[in-house]
Amino acid sequence: MLNRFLIVVLAILNVGVALWWMAPRAPEPLPPEPAETGVARLELVSPEVLQAAAAAAVPPAAEAADPPAAAADTSTERCLSLGPFTDKAQAQAAVATLGADLLRSHLREVPPRAASSYRVILPPAATREEAQATAKRIADAGFGDYFIMGQGEEANAIALGQYRSREGAERRQATLVEAGFPAQLRASGGEEASSWWLDAAHAGTVPAAALQRRSGAARQQVLDCARLR
Repeated sequence: MLNRFLIVVLAILNVGVALWWMAPRAPEPLPPEPAETGVARLELVSPEVLQAAAAAAVPPAAEAADPPAAAADTSTERCLSLGPFTDKAQAQAAVATLGADLLRSHLREVPPRAASSYRVILPPAATREEAQATAKRIADAGFGDYFIMGQGEEANAIALGQYRSREGAERRQATLVEAGFPAQLRASGGEEASSWWLDAAHAGTVPAAALQRRSGAARQQVLDCARLR
């Protein structure tokens, strides 16, 4: 009996050892390769570590910038020139008349402008015959350089010379007047006497035409406010 029992026990042990050898085993870890001197060693990082590092690297959201200050309202200031006035007193009176409607003002003098030439002329006669008779008397008095104008507003007038300088024209006129001929001096090319202008800034609440009418100015001109001193 004992022998049988031992045989059964040995058989069971043999089966157990066989099953242990046949069971799958986890592979043994490979030994680490020796690192080269001076070369950093690479290590695998888990996805959780990567996500945490990325979250830490993101800077906090910048605070919203303050909204830009509202731009200042553009000025409604408007500027114009009123004139011409014959003298400074008239321009000063215009400033007083406009009063509070002006934000600021400046009086500006425009120097006189000389004409390009000057003519000496006898006014038109009533008829052509009368002009011819006057021309004969001028010739008899020893004056030359004349002719009778035949058309236009000065038809039947007698031209007695054209001069570049006013002095020369005035001498010719004086000589004819002394001889009894009513000669006149007329400028050609836009001679203008000195004048005054009112440069002013206003708020635009009163139309420019109304300002011109109240000031007594003959004209108004748009003025760049930057030029108003």
